[in-house]
Amino acid sequence: MPAVLGLLWALLAAAFLAALLLEQAQAQARRSGGGVGFFQDLIRYGKTKSDCEQRPAWLRLFDVPKRWGTEEQRNFSHTEWFTHFYVVSVLWNGFLLIWLIQARFLRGSLSSWLQHLHHALSRASQNEDIESECFSALLVLLLLWLHSFRRLAECLCTSVFSNGVLHIVQYCFGLGYYIAVGLTVLCQVPSNFRSGEELSVQICWYHIIGIVMYIWASLHQHRCLVILANLRKSKSGKVVNLSHSIPFGDWFERVSCPHYFAELLIYVSMAITLGFHNVTWWFVVMYVLFSQALTAVLCHEFYQNRFSSYPKHRKAFIPFVF
Repeated sequence: MPAVLGLLWALLAAAFLAALLLEQAQAQARRSGGGVGFFQDLIRYGKTKSDCEQRPAWLRLFDVPKRWGTEEQRNFSHTEWFTHFYVVSVLWNGFLLIWLIQARFLRGSLSSWLQHLHHALSRASQNEDIESECFSALLVLLLLWLHSFRRLAECLCTSVFSNGVLHIVQYCFGLGYYIAVGLTVLCQVPSNFRSGEELSVQICWYHIIGIVMYIWASLHQHRCLVILANLRKSKSGKVVNLSHSIPFGDWFERVSCPHYFAELLIYVSMAITLGFHNVTWWFVVMYVLFSQALTAVLCHEFYQNRFSSYPKHRKAFIPFVF
């Protein structure tokens, strides 16, 4: 079954790579005054969608507001529909984490359906060091939960979002994504591990590298999100506008979307924590690479079109490269 999961993530990565290439091919047509079709409407959200002109009325039927409440409430609200993704992730991946801890340490169990799901998704380990594999997966599931918890806190307390919209397909996909990624981590736990057996905690060199990289990337992502939020706040911290401005500082000096680049690094750090050799998780990393690159390219185009003084040396996604 892990091979099937790997194939699914590989197909998702290939789909977003194709979307990225198609977007680049259509960029010239848009500069020539081409309208927005279904494909462009599907891949865009927020400012990159609101900046589009000539959106047909039928496409607007699929819009989901990024921010909830009435128009007046949205003008002073920090929260957005993206918050739902992290709520689902915190609850679901927290549930998986509790189950794994109970099954591994406390000789306990939760619902039988989850145990059956785990056995269906997992594989019998060919590696004699099952303890190390279990501990690595437990660490990654913990890192994933902490990442979701931090992003939820940032959505609620830090970030200030515009009154943009996203496609209903994007909304449903985002909810499903965090459920799927948690299950993917869970399936890295071998099905032939013994529930309740005492776990010898073996810290390996790749655990240390992965966790250090995770902390480093998370700190930079948080700093970049604070920079974006402060563009819309007064010195006292009050939201004063929802307009877009050019961000400066930290990794913004090199790329337009450093928070997306940090997201990629966070998933790379989890691949390292799993020991480098986990093929399924590297397909997850490839998906994150192409999906975040697509969004970064659209944001980079938005900044270039909106601000004539936008720094020309900035890349869209990866410093000095892309």
